[in-house]
Amino acid sequence: MNLGIIAALVYGILAIVGGIIGYIQANSKVSLVSGSISGLLLIFAAYLQFQGQTWALILAALVTAILVIFFAFRLAKTRKFMPGGLMIILGMLALAAMVNQILVFR
Repeated sequence: MNLGIIAALVYGILAIVGGIIGYIQANSKVSLVSGSISGLLLIFAAYLQFQGQTWALILAALVTAILVIFFAFRLAKTRKFMPGGLMIILGMLALAAMVNQILVFR
């Protein structure tokens, strides 16, 4: 199991957990749906990578980049570190691992 798979899996789980927490704390159905969809996409991409589908790493990097951008806008709007700042930092770490893995494959 390579670092790209682990990064996609962990960030996917964090996205799902964050969506659930957003729903519980703020009764935000948008958080629940978007966290679940993005998290499941990342977990699915990790599974496909584990099965040898190298294109799934690009899917995981794309979903992660979209989440980082989304949370950057959210952080700029709310000026609150949680959850935007934390998800940006963790997303950038995951994205760095994924991009590194993409460059190794080429």
